[in-house]
Amino acid sequence: MTNNWMKERLKSVPLFRELSDHELESLVAISHVRVYKPRTFVFMQGDPLERVYFIHSGTVKIYKTDMSGKEQIISILQTGEMFPHTGFFLKGSYPAHAEVIDEATLIAIPIADFEQTLICYPEVCIKLFRVMGEKIVDLQKRLEEQILHNTYEQIIMLLLRLTKTNAVPQGKFYRLTAHVTNRELANMIGTSRETVSRTLSQLKRKGLIDINEDGFYLIDKEGLEKEIFF
Repeated sequence: MTNNWMKERLKSVPLFRELSDHELESLVAISHVRVYKPRTFVFMQGDPLERVYFIHSGTVKIYKTDMSGKEQIISILQTGEMFPHTGFFLKGSYPAHAEVIDEATLIAIPIADFEQTLICYPEVCIKLFRVMGEKIVDLQKRLEEQILHNTYEQIIMLLLRLTKTNAVPQGKFYRLTAHVTNRELANMIGTSRETVSRTLSQLKRKGLIDINEDGFYLIDKEGLEKEIFF
């Protein structure tokens, strides 16, 4: 990989978008590009915490598992996003699994080197705090949804959340940019696959969601908002 190629890739990451060429060159010197096939792990929960990753292309699923192997999906990340979002300031282990869904090209930076970058470039540090703050707010909202809303409403709120983080407009719908199974949707909110399947069937009959020929969900964002908020 050439230095110019790496600089262009780093520029595509929102965290580094406003850095000068000179500043980007210092990042190029500590960055490594890695390509991962689908269903491979970038790291596993409990592995030594060594690197922070930025997604150039592809899709990565972040999830935790408990002692019984039950899965709780934290997020599905795509181009421009970083992970892990929290924990890399601490010495220890990765707090969750990172599994590749679609073939991914990742930029990896050793934690120690990334910390030095944050010290040298305070504007990057401020942006990082904003990203982490957004994640904290998102987790708070998810907790409120579980406490204040029934499962039907939680599933609708999950679909609405995905239109913001993992979708693009397509006519009256938003098309998800990642393939997600009913099991994965269930694991995002801690319910059963059967409950999700029943709810999605209801929403499909109402014309609020659909699936295109490539297997991507189509979501009527405005319709779902009316379904739950009006």
